[in-house]
Amino acid sequence: MNPRLRAVLQICVLIVVITALVLVFPRALAFVEMAARELRYFWWLILILALALWLIFGLGSKKKQ
Repeated sequence: MNPRLRAVLQICVLIVVITALVLVFPRALAFVEMAARELRYFWWLILILALALWLIFGLGSKKKQ
């Protein structure tokens, strides 16, 4: 599996997981809508998404020596 295909697959999995969470937890969608209106809550959402991206892409990559 080449790196480009792996990255596309990870993004697709991330989109599916987010969609599933919104369907399972409709309150999460309400939180995102509120966060878009209130900037102070929106920064927490950005930090949570950044942490998720770091966990997916940062921890999954091999260390270069």
